[in-house]
Amino acid sequence: MARQSIGEQFVDILVRAGVERIYGVVGDSLNPVTDAVRRTPGIDWVQVRHEESAAFAAGAEAQVTGRLAACAGSCGPGHLHLINGLYDAHRSMAPVIALAAHIPSSEIGTGYFQETHPDRLFAECSHYSELISNPEQMPRVLQTAIQHAVGRSGVAVVSLPGDVAGLDAPQGAAQLALVTRRPAIRPADEEIASLTRMIDDAERVTLFCGSGTAGAHDEVMALAERIKAPVAHALRGKEWIQYDNPFDVGMSGLLGYGAAYEAMHEADLLVLLGTDFPYNKFLPDRVPIVQVDVRPEHLGRRCRLDLAVWGDARETLQAVIPLVREKTGRRFLDRMLKKHADALEGAVAAYTRDVDRHTPIHPEYVASVLDEEAAADAVFTVDTGMCNVWAARYLTPNGRRRVIGSFSHGSMANALPQAFGAQFAGRGRQVVSMSGDGGFSMLMGDLLSVVQYDLPVKIVVFDNSSLALVELEMMVEGMPPHATGYPRTDYAAIARAAGAFGVRVEDPKDVRTALRDAFRHDGPALVDVVTDPNALSIPPRITGEQLTGFALSASKMVINGGVGRMVQLARSNLRNIPRP
Repeated sequence: MARQSIGEQFVDILVRAGVERIYGVVGDSLNPVTDAVRRTPGIDWVQVRHEESAAFAAGAEAQVTGRLAACAGSCGPGHLHLINGLYDAHRSMAPVIALAAHIPSSEIGTGYFQETHPDRLFAECSHYSELISNPEQMPRVLQTAIQHAVGRSGVAVVSLPGDVAGLDAPQGAAQLALVTRRPAIRPADEEIASLTRMIDDAERVTLFCGSGTAGAHDEVMALAERIKAPVAHALRGKEWIQYDNPFDVGMSGLLGYGAAYEAMHEADLLVLLGTDFPYNKFLPDRVPIVQVDVRPEHLGRRCRLDLAVWGDARETLQAVIPLVREKTGRRFLDRMLKKHADALEGAVAAYTRDVDRHTPIHPEYVASVLDEEAAADAVFTVDTGMCNVWAARYLTPNGRRRVIGSFSHGSMANALPQAFGAQFAGRGRQVVSMSGDGGFSMLMGDLLSVVQYDLPVKIVVFDNSSLALVELEMMVEGMPPHATGYPRTDYAAIARAAGAFGVRVEDPKDVRTALRDAFRHDGPALVDVVTDPNALSIPPRITGEQLTGFALSASKMVINGGVGRMVQLARSNLRNIPRP
């Protein structure tokens, strides 16, 4: 039997860990690995135009599949380009293994051409970052990296000099037991008992849910029904909690809407479920708070806690629901449901006139039509900025759709490369990139990658020729917008020149037809919609305190177009309130 090289062993272990592809840009220090990929069944090299896109794509694939994904960069500048996408994957808790190829091992520390120190560079955006400098370290270092990425839900980085990758691997050392799934974590009985007691003692309880409630929708609804609790959510909790939710009172945070804020502040007890919600200005100061989280380091780092519960949301709720006493009074819940419905109707009322005739096109109208026309199991990838607003307020979750964005890291240009990775995870599933023109143009080169692999990604560009959210930040600080505008660009023409379907829309009457044509097209498609750059307005009265920072002022801003179909959902919930 021929001996394996380190590069071949590296690839073989990734295949056994379930990795099906490595996203990256080839380079000399990667040659032993890319050649091993070429010769190994079950894994492919996916060529991108920019390594940042590779990391975003891997992170999106991991979020869609729940499995380990991989990316790679060559020595020096190549792997440096990975870092922003890896930051995003790490903060999104996506299990990603990154290979940072390195300069020749004998030259490390000499200031050699393209020299960096990747084992140090990636330490802050990973759970594990180590250098393989000796063949005897393989495969244990790679196994340890995989187990960090999977077990702790985040990024692990292995740095590997190209010359070491070409050496023979130690014989008989590759038979490893790999961890590829995380266990469920149930809190201790004492914590379950304390949580049960606090819920029983509180007359008004509100549940606030984040992405950690994925897979726990039924349990959250069962607890809310038992204790008559309003259910609010953070942006990353929207896709898991908002659908089929008769207790929904909306979202809190910078893009919040409805009665979520009031329900959290008027409760006797606030229970944070699977959320590392960063904006402590939106959390109450005088309400007892319980936090349930699978990551103990998240407990209490945003606010003072009265009880910290270390465990999965689903496991915790399954243990608590049979123990808590059923509450009979619905006064608090019904009052919050009514406040929620009234708040949504008030938000939407001013911005529904002539929306299908207004030019430039209301971006809210585009998002609303997109929500109606997209598939029931579509994956939406969402650029940071105003696309976050439209996704938060217009995309209707149903338990099958996914919404992925740079919601924790807040990077520009994430939507297109994330759509790339999400589409590779399932070619038969509709993937829609909600791109701002600023974000799209930043990594536009990977439109060519989408075309190269004939991926049926649908790209909707909200083209307002500006960095609209940055303009708002300047305006609420009392500054005139500066350096936020772009020249008008026909991105549809660029798409057609690249070999994709492309259509530019300037008349709102054409929005629905353009989206339908793009969705019917068997291949990559781009719809460039010219939208109103003045889609945000600021309320007439803003306090000086609110002008001291975007976090405060944004919470008070009026966002044109309201909240889409959520107002109908809110009114439906009101109809379910028992009548005396």
